[in-house]
This record gives sequence, structure tokens and C-alpha cells, in this order.
Amino acid sequence: MTGPRSRHARRIALAAALAALAAAAPAEDIPRAAPYPELRERVDVALESGLERVVRELHLGSQVGDGRLAVAIADISDLHRPRLAALNGDRMMYASSLPKLAILLAAYTRAGRERMALDGPVREDVVSMIRYSNNAAATRVLDWAGRDELLELLQAPHLRLYDPEHDGGFWVGKDYSRNPAFRPDPLHNVVHGVTAIQAARYWYLLETGRLVTAEHRREMKEILGTPVFQIKLVRGLAGRPEARIFRKSGTWRIFHADSALIESGGRRLIIAAIAHDPLGAQWIVALAEPLYDLLMAQR
Repeated sequence: MTGPRSRHARRIALAAALAALAAAAPAEDIPRAAPYPELRERVDVALESGLERVVRELHLGSQVGDGRLAVAIADISDLHRPRLAALNGDRMMYASSLPKLAILLAAYTRAGRERMALDGPVREDVVSMIRYSNNAAATRVLDWAGRDELLELLQAPHLRLYDPEHDGGFWVGKDYSRNPAFRPDPLHNVVHGVTAIQAARYWYLLETGRLVTAEHRREMKEILGTPVFQIKLVRGLAGRPEARIFRKSGTWRIFHADSALIESGGRRLIIAAIAHDPLGAQWIVALAEPLYDLLMAQR
């Protein structure tokens, strides 16, 4: 059995190797640094206390305690002073179709790098991948954007959407077909994974202009802002019609995940939840409204 020291050494070695790989990315792909804080360093004690209270009142404490449920929430209304709270926030979990957000990013990154419009059949596949979670379309977009290029992008120093120092993050090591995995996550052997905090960071990076160009950001939000399936967070927020939701969810067998940027009354909020349980989708529905109310109540 591998001991704690061996695991620690392995993670350090992986971090160094992945950083070296990411550093090889073309400099023109990396946007200019912006004066925004690192979201994970903006944990808010009051918000975290509120998150714990919501989980306790919904009787989901044991699910969090045994690692079957991870949640991250954030108020990014003031982009320079975001507030974060999380439970199991850095726990790497299988997330089904939620990592298609990473494929979306890779597609627009290629379009930006090559100064081309994302239109025609590729755009049709992008829309189908996000709105309808079409697996065949996701596989085609992944092949178009580049599998190795996607993994390098996720590890790039300016994004760190996969960060071995924080137990992983976004990872797409298999296409969405019956084909075998091409590169599972090196820490946990997960093929479609994410952590709750990284799912939240994605939206914060998007809103602060650090993922793609302003034009491509508008296009991404237009695609993400038309949910077709009224499930999980969208279903849970049905009683809050003032909330505009940009989201991507995923479900496969007992694995359920959802991540959303919510705009409401001049506020910008983030909710991300990942569950490994047959009842996981119901948990996310139950969490949606009280977490939204918690974020809206706190200033």
C-alpha cells in the first residue's frame, strides 16, 4: 500500500510535470493578467456557515461527511471581491457531462487562436453538446478542438482548471462514446471529472474575461443560457423566475452534477453541486432554492 509520504511525493512530481507541459502552450493563447483575486482564496466565513446550515437543515450532512456530495457556492457580484464557500470543494469526482464545459472552452480557444468564427457544423455540434448534452456532438467537438490541446489548456498556468495541488479539477480523458479512455486523470484515474470549486472557478474566470475573448464570452453565455432540460438546479429554481440561469449538468447512472452562473437583480451567483448516489439529482434540486436565497440575502 502506498504511504502518505509516497502519495505526497507523487503529487509533487505530477504537479511539476503538468506545469512543464502547460508551459509549452503558445504564449498567444494566454490572456493578459487581470487584477482579480484567486477565487479559492476568498472563502467567506459567514457564507460557509450559511452553507453548512442549509446542508444540515436538508439532512444532507452525512452525505457530505462520507464524500457522496460536494457543493461550492460563490457571490461574484463584485468581481474584485468575490466570496466563496464550499464543502468537499477540492474532492475530485466523476461528473458525467458537466466536463463538456471544458470542451466548450477548448473549442472557443481554438477559434480565438486561429481568429475564426465558430459557425457551421462545428457550432451546431457545440450547441447540441451543451443544450442537449449530445454525446456524439461532444466527441466531434473534442476531436476538432484537440484532445491533447484540451488537457494542456486545462493545466495552463493562467487557468489551472486542473491543479494537482488541489486534488485535480476539470478533466476529459475519454470521448463521449464507447471508445476506451485516451488519458485518465493522473491522480484518480477519472475520465470525466471535476471538483466543485473548479466548477465554480470556471464561471468566475469566464465573467472576469480570463477564459476567452469578450465576443466569444457572449457566444458561450448565449449557448449556456438556454437550458432545455428542466432538471436539477433549473428545476430547483423554478420558484425563482427572476433568476437567469447559465448552466451545464450531467447524469450517468448514480452520478449527478450541475454547475450554474445565476444572474438576478444585478447580482451574479454561482452554485455547483456533484453527487454520487441514486438520490443525487433530488439532493441538487433540494439545495438549489435555499442556496440561491442564502446568496441573495448576504451582501
